[in-house]
Amino acid sequence: MPQPVETADRQAKQGLILDFAGVLTANPLAVHRAWCESEGLPPEAWRATLNDDPEGRRLYTALEIGEIGQEEWNKRTAALLGAHVAPDNLMGRAWATVPPARRMAALARAAKSAGYRLALLSNSFGTNPFNPYEQAGIWDLFDVHVISEQVRIAKPDPAIYELTLERLGLPAQACVFVDDHPRNLPPAEALGITTVLATDESTTVAELEALLGVSAALSV
Repeated sequence: MPQPVETADRQAKQGLILDFAGVLTANPLAVHRAWCESEGLPPEAWRATLNDDPEGRRLYTALEIGEIGQEEWNKRTAALLGAHVAPDNLMGRAWATVPPARRMAALARAAKSAGYRLALLSNSFGTNPFNPYEQAGIWDLFDVHVISEQVRIAKPDPAIYELTLERLGLPAQACVFVDDHPRNLPPAEALGITTVLATDESTTVAELEALLGVSAALSV
């Protein structure tokens, strides 16, 4: 009886590169809205301060590439949010109840068991005093960690994708990259990496299962 034939594309894949927030965690927006309300802020205050306020965006960009640490960021961003917002562990308080994406983590474990090399490629939001990677319990899944704060480069700078490939020891064509921000995908595609835009967890996991030939079944 003839054996099933895998596609050439699947056979060629050897590496899986995953973003963190919004890929290995649930979408944090609802949690951040609830946290804002608990702090007496408008529901969109977190998003607006980090993305729309020029000083808030500048501070967050500086945090991503390690120009400032999380403690300094906490202090300066709390002041932007409001005089009544305490700076103590600001990032940790906002992220504390964002749940991990359990099926995506299961997909990563299945890929690793099948022989894929795994890389975590994350634009950092600091690690001290709050370490989001430890809280999510995913750090040890990965063969390679490329954290923007540590390497002083952030997505979508092409150099961070090149560094990830170098650390994986794989050519671009052998890798799949998953991110929830569309702007982070084109630089990877330009290098020859297959990209997947993370939407909802179930859809993204199903796409990766088909692409990689693994199953993300959770153990009971």
